Amino acid sequence: MDADTVVGTELRGLRRRRPEIAGTVLAGTDGLLISSDLPSTDATHLAALAAASFGLGHRVADTVQRGEFRESVICTTAGCVVTYPAGRTALLTLVTVSAAEDLEALHEEARAVARRAGSVLDRRGGAVGATSIQDAHGPLAVRTPMATLPAQLRRSSRPTWRRPPI
Repeated sequence: MDADTVVGTELRGLRRRRPEIAGTVLAGTDGLLISSDLPSTDATHLAALAAASFGLGHRVADTVQRGEFRESVICTTAGCVVTYPAGRTALLTLVTVSAAEDLEALHEEARAVARRAGSVLDRRGGAVGATSIQDAHGPLAVRTPMATLPAQLRRSSRPTWRRPPI
């Protein structure tokens, strides 16, 4: 069974067991969409927002030094949006139609699905997201696209423009 089938089965099973879930999005930590059952425009935007939410949550957890980031929860008057890390390079985001009465039970089940889907994606190999979670705080020169350019294409120390005379 291939990774896409396993991940799809996990997400469909979660939706079947938890009727309050209106949609799921699986995205890379770089915000690129992997899989979703939402309309494509919504899914693409939510994937990018989930990555931003994850990055912010991860940074806050790191700053306050209270352990590893577990999930990001945004509650609205009409429901919740919850993002969980799924392996080293992916995120699972759930959209609920109403504030879940038993949010802790939803968390437990969704974390388990995120772990299983993440391990399948990690075994599949190849980077799903641009930066793995462990490398998110690596040296900036390693994490930025500029670091991957050949030396001759990088900006030289000489300016390429001159200030006009005053």
